[in-house]
Amino acid sequence: MKDDKIHQLFEKFQHDFDVETPNHGHKNRFLEKLNAQNNTQNIVAEKANKNLWKPFLGVAATIVLLITLAFSFNTEPKIQDLASVSPEMANTQNFFTSVIAEELEKINSERTPETEALIKDAMSQMEILEIEYSQLKIDLTESGNDKRVIHAMIDNFWNRINILKSVLENIEGIKTFKLNTDETINTI
Repeated sequence: MKDDKIHQLFEKFQHDFDVETPNHGHKNRFLEKLNAQNNTQNIVAEKANKNLWKPFLGVAATIVLLITLAFSFNTEPKIQDLASVSPEMANTQNFFTSVIAEELEKINSERTPETEALIKDAMSQMEILEIEYSQLKIDLTESGNDKRVIHAMIDNFWNRINILKSVLENIEGIKTFKLNTDETINTI
């Protein structure tokens, strides 16, 4: 019965079906049209892919720009020291640092158990002065080479040299006292 309904349906639409044989070369023309349509779709797809990346490239460029601006505005000015003020001040700083280095070398060569406490105390005072000098460098940068700050920096160097000279004098006093004590003990 089901087959009868299908046959009736085909008979009803029999004149509506296109059953003519296609012209010669129909298959080639059909394939050409199909290929042309596929090429058009590929071109549209390529354009869509190119257009798809444009928003992402814009976002990426914006992020790079923001990061660059953040770093350029966030950089602090370079901390200046005495040498950055003028060539004369550079010479002054070099002089003081070389004298301090020489004095430290002398102190380290005189290090003994008797002088250890004295040297440790001097080194802690030197650290305090070094911290003060670091703050003075910041002040110099912020003040724009204020002469009072420059004078304070030079005083800081003098204080360091005076501490080291005082320690050397005390070490010499300890050595002299020890030598006199040893001579007294040996002569008795």
